[in-house]
Amino acid sequence: MYSVEELQKIVSEAVALRSKQLLDKKPVELYRPIHYSLEMGGKRLRPVLVLLAYNLFDEEIEKAVPAALAIEVFHNFTLLHDDIMDKADVRRNRPTVHVKFSENHAILSGDAMAFEAYKYLLESSARRLPEAMKLFTDTAIEVCEGQQYDMDFENRPDVKEEEYLNMIRLKTAVLLACSLKSGAILADSPKAAADQLYEFGINLGLAFQLQDDLLDTFGDQETFGKKIGGDILANKKTLLLINALEHANPEQRALLMEWIGKEDFIPEQKIQAVTQIYREIGVKEMAERKVDDYFNRAIRILGELELEDVVKQPLRGLAEKMLTRKN
Repeated sequence: MYSVEELQKIVSEAVALRSKQLLDKKPVELYRPIHYSLEMGGKRLRPVLVLLAYNLFDEEIEKAVPAALAIEVFHNFTLLHDDIMDKADVRRNRPTVHVKFSENHAILSGDAMAFEAYKYLLESSARRLPEAMKLFTDTAIEVCEGQQYDMDFENRPDVKEEEYLNMIRLKTAVLLACSLKSGAILADSPKAAADQLYEFGINLGLAFQLQDDLLDTFGDQETFGKKIGGDILANKKTLLLINALEHANPEQRALLMEWIGKEDFIPEQKIQAVTQIYREIGVKEMAERKVDDYFNRAIRILGELELEDVVKQPLRGLAEKMLTRKN
């Protein structure tokens, strides 16, 4: 079995090689933003999950590297377009692609990234590649559905917790689940095992996104890699805001609605005021309990997977690391 660190090294080297090759392609203005996006780094969690899942059933992980690349390029494409829609100016402590280049460059280069992802996946010679392609395509559509729900929620004051959880399942969790199931499919795993890994990924992804919401409000900007309080400034319907509106007393709710409705404000003041209301209501603790609940479900599913514990340990270790992160 490969360690997570070994797989991260394999992924990083593969991404760096492909990213460098993009600079030789023309028109340069199309490929340079893609190179910049991939060179910004990141945790490379999704491609590592592809390789970890593959390695559960097959030692020849180099056969799964194209699929891992496909997942990573697609993920970065979604971030590139998300940053445009969210008007974010910092990603991984660097200017976002649309700030570094232009919005038009970012849109077109993002489109190209989506198709590059398919090209990488097609490099696989696995027997069940069509099955993996269908999963990848279905997942890509679900991610877009999740983003649309996220946009719809911006103009709705009545978003419910279950709606929000469904949105982050689509926008975030399904790609983690797809990464795991793709690796298993390409390694020709039993169908039941691939399905279990998918459900493990869904629950891990939900916990991961809720943890991300917590870090956006209560994290440290230096380690988080993007500005703290972005969700508050954008009035994002996160679980924190949804629970705050549901559990606030009349005075707290009125103050929250006042900040949500303000168009002219000092960003730091809004972040500080809303965060203080969150602390008073206790929504941080509510979200933390939800994170624990989904994480425990994920670990339970992994435990039921009919493989030796020593084989599953790298995957469990990465899951634990994901949920104790500070960035």
